[in-house]
Amino acid sequence: MNGLSKGIRKVEVALRWDPSPAGQPPCDLDLVAGTYPAGDPYGDPAYVVHFDSRSPDGTIYLNRDSKDGKGFGFDEVMTLELERLDPRYARVVVGAVIQQRSGERTFVGVGNPGLRIREGYTDLATDDFGGVLGATAATVAEFVRDGTGAWDFHAGVHGFEGDPATFTRTMGAARRP
Repeated sequence: MNGLSKGIRKVEVALRWDPSPAGQPPCDLDLVAGTYPAGDPYGDPAYVVHFDSRSPDGTIYLNRDSKDGKGFGFDEVMTLELERLDPRYARVVVGAVIQQRSGERTFVGVGNPGLRIREGYTDLATDDFGGVLGATAATVAEFVRDGTGAWDFHAGVHGFEGDPATFTRTMGAARRP
């Protein structure tokens, strides 16, 4: 990043997947985001944004929420307005979670999953979850505030095997440098 760059400002994270075959229970993927304070960027999240919530200041929110993958294009979309996020937060981790209502399901059992992370019209990352087929959840993006206050994007899909509640509590510790 050069001295004129303001870093990452506003990002859209989007998931898509195909509906389950006829007769099968619906597949529900959810985006979650954990925000971490500067004093403990790898500890517990200050708050977690998910399908029934938004950030207290409205900077992280879901634009679209699907319970079955029957949307047009991307089924689940989250916006992160990092440039508006309070300076006390130094890190945001975004994850994708497969709901486990009808028994354990991993990415191998999700039809045609896809991920897109973009700023404006620029794709920062895309993925098909092929590297985490045995996972029930995965971190998909990490945003870190640098010493100047600008946000940097760290790409990478990292799988998690376990229940969704544990994932949201521990997803920030999964990528220690």
